[in-house]
Amino acid sequence: MSEGAPGFIIPRMKLRIFAVLAVIAFIVAGAFVYNEKPLAPEVSFTTLQGERLDTAALRGKVVLVNFWATTCSTCVAEMPDLAKTYEKFATHGLEIIAVAMDYDPETQVRAYADKAALPFKVALDPNGKVALGFEGVRMTPTTFLIDRQGRIVHKYLGAPDFAALHALLETLLAKPA
Repeated sequence: MSEGAPGFIIPRMKLRIFAVLAVIAFIVAGAFVYNEKPLAPEVSFTTLQGERLDTAALRGKVVLVNFWATTCSTCVAEMPDLAKTYEKFATHGLEIIAVAMDYDPETQVRAYADKAALPFKVALDPNGKVALGFEGVRMTPTTFLIDRQGRIVHKYLGAPDFAALHALLETLLAKPA
């Protein structure tokens, strides 16, 4: 039988259909894996009050981890909005941790936190391990939004759009742990 004979048409069609279905399955599987949010790194925060917090211990809460510096004008400008965000959502399960960069002197961080009466936790990162765990953060402000399951939902470079952030927080905080 030659290649063009009718006996070969149906097996070729089946092979082509199978190939197309395999490609579609591969694309769907890839999209599923791509959309999976990464887990927040396992790091330990030490607050200005000496409290130690691990990311694992924060599961069940929605957490905003903000990397900042007292010498960063954008960081200082966004702090009042972060404070308002905390005051609006803290009773619904939001935790904010403002992590001062390793180059920021503790005395300056304490002075600013006291002067601004920051209502959320402020942590020091003197050896840079927390920033390193969060993708090696060097630019400030950089903020990570983490859901109740400990997954990074969004990364903000620079000051976030607080209206959009609040809308996302309302959605995340409405979901059970």
